[in-house]
Amino acid sequence: MPVLNEERHLAAAVEHVLAQDYPGDLEVVLGVGPSTDRTREVADALAAADPRVKVVDNPTGKTPAGLNAAIGASSHDIVARIDGHAMMPSDYLRVAVETLRETGADNVGGIMAAEGTTPWEKAVAAAMTSKIGVGNARFHTGGEGGPADTVYLGVFRRSALERVGGYDEAFLRAQDWEMNHRIRQTGGTVWFQPRMRVSYRPRRNVRLLAKQYFHYGRWRRVVARQHKGTINLRYLAPPIALAGVVAGLLGGFLLWPLWLVPAAYAALIVLASVPLGRGLPAASLPLIPVALAIMHMSWGAGFITSPPGLGSDSRTAQAARA
Repeated sequence: MPVLNEERHLAAAVEHVLAQDYPGDLEVVLGVGPSTDRTREVADALAAADPRVKVVDNPTGKTPAGLNAAIGASSHDIVARIDGHAMMPSDYLRVAVETLRETGADNVGGIMAAEGTTPWEKAVAAAMTSKIGVGNARFHTGGEGGPADTVYLGVFRRSALERVGGYDEAFLRAQDWEMNHRIRQTGGTVWFQPRMRVSYRPRRNVRLLAKQYFHYGRWRRVVARQHKGTINLRYLAPPIALAGVVAGLLGGFLLWPLWLVPAAYAALIVLASVPLGRGLPAASLPLIPVALAIMHMSWGAGFITSPPGLGSDSRTAQAARA
């Protein structure tokens, strides 16, 4: 569990792991970064209260470095990644291990079940679990179990992690996708298991959501540069939409019919939001198209503006230069 500034949720997240109905032994290894809140104190208290909890330092605070540090300090043949604010259901590890054994996969994962408490979070959760919001990624939208490009979090065979050398610490985002790609490249299988659901709390305001998706887009471009053939229309749709909206808004001053392009985009996301709002409070309904637009435009902006040198210190980039 890579942990940074998780004072509010860490104790509950660890409690959910320790309460698993998995019949075998388990341990929780926390890779704790230099937090600005009481995260370290909470982590140390958890370790003092239960010998199954171990704390290791992650001086950089970066997620992939924390993951590698925690993996290195763990001792079992199966390694499960969990986040410091994710609430693991009680059967999560049992279902994961059963699936690993039944399928022979190297990594299994399930659904990122976005759930909100405020009207804004509920609107973002609806957008994040829809195809118009995130494409056809089954770990967002659900679907049949089977081989996948990537999955949410992941429960791995240690042998697979060792085979590919763990997470590439150059990837501050998209490290899951990138490592799962290397697992598949080396003959392994990544398996989506819809019975594995982990609750996820969306970003609490517009600024944080925009920042999140901007960096998603920026780092997905890095993956596309370094791993040829991994890009598809799902990933190109946001930058295409952004380019069309911007071109339409600016070009409309010269040729007014071009304003129909951003108008059509706005109409599309408003219409698509109607079925997504079923069962949500009235205050969430007008926020769904706002969330969709922020996700699309921010991801597209990150993808388009991704610096050519970003990720140049990754293993793949270094191997290509050798």
